[in-house]
This record gives sequence, structure tokens and C-alpha cells, in this order.
Amino acid sequence: MRSVFLSVLTLGLVAAQGQTAKQASSGDADEFLRAGIAAEQHGDVRSAIEDFQKALAIEPGLVQARVGLGVALADTGKFDAAIEEDLHALPAAADKNAVRMNLGMAYYKKGDLAHAREQLETVHAAAPRDVSAAVLLSYVYVKMGREAEAVDLLMPLEAGNESNTDLEYALAFSLIQSGRDKDGVPRMEKVAQATHSANAYFIAGATHVARQEMSDARTDLDAARHLDGSIPGLPTLIGQAEYALGDMKAAAADFQTALRADPRDFNANLDLGAIRLKERDFENARPLLELAVELQPASPIARLELGKLNEITGKYAEAAAGLEALVKAEPEWMDAHWELANTYFLLDRPEDGKRERMIAQQLKSSHRAQGTDDKKD
Repeated sequence: MRSVFLSVLTLGLVAAQGQTAKQASSGDADEFLRAGIAAEQHGDVRSAIEDFQKALAIEPGLVQARVGLGVALADTGKFDAAIEEDLHALPAAADKNAVRMNLGMAYYKKGDLAHAREQLETVHAAAPRDVSAAVLLSYVYVKMGREAEAVDLLMPLEAGNESNTDLEYALAFSLIQSGRDKDGVPRMEKVAQATHSANAYFIAGATHVARQEMSDARTDLDAARHLDGSIPGLPTLIGQAEYALGDMKAAAADFQTALRADPRDFNANLDLGAIRLKERDFENARPLLELAVELQPASPIARLELGKLNEITGKYAEAAAGLEALVKAEPEWMDAHWELANTYFLLDRPEDGKRERMIAQQLKSSHRAQGTDDKKD
């Protein structure tokens, strides 16, 4: 009888303890949830992950904790784990668009553009005036090579949101990437001035360089350097602007800075080599120009500069061989024909020299009639 009583008593205690633990666990889950949210807000992602996981261990169906865990995991670069949590949370989430945004961001950062597009297009369809969703979707489109679609997506949102720098930056970037530089650059410069963004100044300046607008390029690129001189490629672009504007000393210094960061920077090698050639510093010009040709064997300007160097330093056979290959590849390039003509005369091949000179003169007349130049990138 005593043993039966003890057994019943034990079962009763276990049941009572289970009820107490169950009652306490609900409060504990909420506490861990609040702690996780606070940790996430303070940037303590590791603690946030631990707190959200503890909350879910108590209440696996606590959607807010699962969403928070997905965000925290994505913040640490654990995108697959974040996506798993988001997908788990999505069916029961009250705000499905918010979870889809998290999913879209995680897929985007992972590099899974197809799934990022799928989630973000769903959000955009449900909330077409949501600027944040449209901006993120535009970056997905740009990465997928669909720049014009990015522009079409963002342009209708601009009216009334002109002060939204996230939207303006994304629209400016999409316009530039789609070839609409004239529309994109002023917007990018407006964002740069409003936010003091080195990256925005850099993109605007780089676009000006590509358009041969070197004075504007130098203004934007100098502003970028003042804000953040560590942007990769910045010294090279500033050097190119300075070189085009005739500031050889400043350009040489910036190209040297670029080469200390990346000795195989094609443009820095080419342009610094060209400067040294103009200065008749042939010893230092040669390794720069030879490396430029090695890096980009098809570059017309690199091959021309090396041909000039070989001609000036008496390596006429090497100059002729290189320039002959160049005019074969670029038969409409007047400068290449002029240089080859000079080399033929130095090799005592006057007939060949006259032929190349005549071709160069004909091309000059043709360019003049068409109003085109003879420059090569």
C-alpha cells in the first residue's frame, strides 16, 4: 500500500512540476525574445542569435523569434541558415512582405539572384509604392544585366521621393549602367553632395572619365579621395584625369600610388609608361609599357606606345613588327599608320614609308570630313 501511495505521489509531483515549467517557459521565451531584439538593436549579433535560439527551444512556433534569428544569421553571413529560418517563418508570419524582404536580401547577398528576384517581385507586386523593396529589386536587375528594367522600376517612384537618397542613388546607378549617363550622373552627384558619399562621388567621377569629361571627373574624384582615399582604383582614375588635363607631375604621382597598391594595374602602367616616354625616361618607360602590353595584348594604345619606344630607342625591327600587326588589327587608325611610316623610313624602306604616309593622310582627310577623331581607348 505504501509503495502504491509513493508512486501516485511521485506521478503527481511530476505532473505539477510539468505544469509549473510549462507556465514558466512561456514567460521565459518572451524574455529571450526581448533580449534577442535588444541585442540585435545594439549590434550584438552573437548574443541575439543565442537568445532567439533559446526562445525557440522553448516555443518553436514563436514566429517573431524565428524571423529575428533569420536576420541575425544573415548579418553574420550565414545566408543558408538565415534562408531556412525565413522559409520556416513565412507561412505563419503576420507580415509576409517583411519576411520576403529578409529572404530577398539573404538570397541577394548569397548571390542567388533568381530566388532574390522571385521574392522581391512578389513584394513589389503586393506593395508597388514600397521604395525599399523596389530599390533592392533594382540592384538584382542590374546584377542580372537588366539595367533598363531597373530604371523602369524606379523612375515612377521618383516623384515625391526626390529627397530619398537610397532611391536616388539606385536610380542614378541604374541609369549609368543602362548607358543613360546624362540622366544618371547629375543624380549621383546630388546624392554625393547630400550624403557626403565617397562611393557616389567615385561613380560619378569614373563616368566622367569614361566620357572624357576630365575637368568634372577631377572635381568628383578629388572629393571622393578627400572622403575616402582607400577606394580601389581611385588613384588611377584621378591620374587619368590629371594626365588628360596636362598635369603630368600630379598624374605620375597618382599612378605610382596606384602601382604600389596593384603592380599589375593596366591603366596605371600604360599611362605612367607614356609619361616616362614623353619625359624621354626610356629606361623606366620600357618595363611599364611592356607589362601593359602583356596585361592587355590587344590594347591598341599600349601597342602604339611600345612601338614608339622601340622606334625612339633604335629597336626599329621590333617597332616595325609590332606596328605592322597593329595596323593590320586597326586599319582605320591614322596614328598607327603615321608611326609605321616613320619606322619604315628609319629602316631605309622609303617606298613602304610613303605608302603608309599616304594611307595616314587619306585617313586624316576622311576623319576631318566625317567630323570624327582618331583616338583609341
